[in-house]
Amino acid sequence: MLGLIGLMFLSVDPQVQYTVDEVMESPEEFSSDEVNIRGIVKNQSIDNSSSTFILQGSDSQIQVSFAMIAVPDGFEEGRMIAVNGNLIQEGDNWKIEANEIQTGCPSKYETE
Repeated sequence: MLGLIGLMFLSVDPQVQYTVDEVMESPEEFSSDEVNIRGIVKNQSIDNSSSTFILQGSDSQIQVSFAMIAVPDGFEEGRMIAVNGNLIQEGDNWKIEANEIQTGCPSKYETE
């Protein structure tokens, strides 16, 4: 039984969560895989007609498309959220195509 539990933990690949600033320092490094990124939904940036918003960090920001998913309760401007999705380049700009958006208590996303 302990062996099965051990194998279960070994097979779970924990996903690292990055800040907007960490990703935008060198976005090319994150473009090949799915990325989990946290930041604040920029005020007055939610555009429901294009299903996009801006996720901001301390120094950087990135556009997020949520066209393919439903947004969770608590999704609003000025709130800390986590976005799981694919980082893609469009011209000179980078954008995340969201697969999942998580809202929750801001302390959930703070590092220790």
